[in-house]
Amino acid sequence: MTDVASIRPLLAVLVSAVAIPIILSLKGRPNVREGVTLTVAAAKFAIVASMVPGVLSGTVYVFSFGQFATGIQLALRADPLGLLFAALASLLWIVTSFYSIGYMRGLDEHAQTRYFASFAASLASAVGVAFSANLLTLFVFYELLTVSTYPLVTHDETDEARAAGRKYLAYTFGGGVAVLGGTVLVFFLTGTTAFTPGGIEALATADPTLARAAFALLAAGFGVKAALMPVHSWLPDAMVAPTPVSGLLHAVAVVKSGVFGIARLVLDVYGTDLMSDLGVDLPLAAVAAFTLLTASVIALRQDNLKRRLAYSTISQLSYIVLGLALLEGQALVGGLLHIPAHAFMKLTLFFCAGAIHVETHTDDISDMAGIGTRMPLTMAAFGVAAAGMAGIPLVAGFVSKWYLVIGALEGGGLVFATALLVSGVLNIAYFWPIVYQAYFESPGSHDEKPLVEAVLGGRSVRADGGDAETIDPATEADGDDEDTPAPEHVDHLGKHHEDVEHHGGPPASGWDQRNWRGAESTWFMLGPILTAATLSLLLGVVPRGVVFLRIVETVVGNLPGVVL
Repeated sequence: MTDVASIRPLLAVLVSAVAIPIILSLKGRPNVREGVTLTVAAAKFAIVASMVPGVLSGTVYVFSFGQFATGIQLALRADPLGLLFAALASLLWIVTSFYSIGYMRGLDEHAQTRYFASFAASLASAVGVAFSANLLTLFVFYELLTVSTYPLVTHDETDEARAAGRKYLAYTFGGGVAVLGGTVLVFFLTGTTAFTPGGIEALATADPTLARAAFALLAAGFGVKAALMPVHSWLPDAMVAPTPVSGLLHAVAVVKSGVFGIARLVLDVYGTDLMSDLGVDLPLAAVAAFTLLTASVIALRQDNLKRRLAYSTISQLSYIVLGLALLEGQALVGGLLHIPAHAFMKLTLFFCAGAIHVETHTDDISDMAGIGTRMPLTMAAFGVAAAGMAGIPLVAGFVSKWYLVIGALEGGGLVFATALLVSGVLNIAYFWPIVYQAYFESPGSHDEKPLVEAVLGGRSVRADGGDAETIDPATEADGDDEDTPAPEHVDHLGKHHEDVEHHGGPPASGWDQRNWRGAESTWFMLGPILTAATLSLLLGVVPRGVVFLRIVETVVGNLPGVVL
């Protein structure tokens, strides 16, 4: 690979950063403000995309801010791994920007200017993470991403949103401290923090105990945003944010920055050979396998759709970490390919949840029987993405999970291959009931879903997993008590506007029937839903044609000692 000095990595970061004050200045002109957002998103993607041909042919684009102390440099480097993350985030910002217009206007949300400005800041930070040339630069952008996404997590400004924001900061800043500690220790051991395919050579001769300690700090720090258990609980709570935030930042930028950091750690700081010699690969794989199975089981019992999707995200992120920890060529390809595969599928699912919320004010799965007649295109897209999450052929998730299972078997990890397959079955168990009841059941007559609604331990439970014995029978029917005001729309997890007559679930007359030509919602929302679902299909049918598999194969092919 050949390093070439270029300003393009810097421009990819700056274009959205420069847009922040412009967006803020257009508070009174929403059409212009959103036009600027879309223009900047397209420009950002164009800059990133312009580097794809060169990177695939062996060129690495480098920009340095200069050396600030002996051996300490802030620099950007657009290599294949960084390009994978940057291309994904910048592409999906365009899609999410269109969706955000429909969503925010559909709910007449407050502080829309702040929302779009924070999105721009978040994407600048995410691309900075992608193009960081060393651990120090990565740490800087990793923390900036936390700061820039905080206003989005707390957008509703309710007590619940602020509590979620405080938890988000506590977890992610704590993870940042661990990353900084690991970075300092790596520099102490090697005199550098620069990313090198195959790992930093000097680490192989460093004190093994200190090398393991540095790995543990970095893995734990990045593991917070990757939502590895037990540092995962900030993610379901952050679902209080608007759905576009949940979609792009919690299915793409924020959580993917965590798994991206682990990818850098495994591939470009320690390398597969040193990880195996130090014995740190197996503990990382074990944590990932535990997380993907446990989160899948918890997802079964979540009645709120966004919370079920959140626990699904926790599980799916660990597929990526497990693929990296297995250190085998096919598993590495599967793990890295699952970054865009999961992003396309999960973004589709979150977009569908948001459209359902905007159009019907429905957030709980138990209220969605027959909703396919009201939102046929939305639920069809949901079904496609759900099938991919379960690993059904012709959707993106099948391709990445195929590589993961084959890699696990070739590396002798039968137990991990089994965990992947069991998790796939659990995916079907918690997604299929949603699709089935949407199209094949009616609000007045729907079957019990045994795994989701059946009694656990012989006690009566609610559909969301709560203990029925704690429910006041007088208030169980409608969830309100006479001292509680009518349902109000104060967040994005199930509460609704005071001025909205219908507060979730089918109206008394049942769902009205909408046609398949887009009558169910605005095309500002339907367009992005169908685009994300189409990307899921394209990556499943022609993975190399969507470029991401070619980028992933380039990343893994450049690793010394790894055979594809």
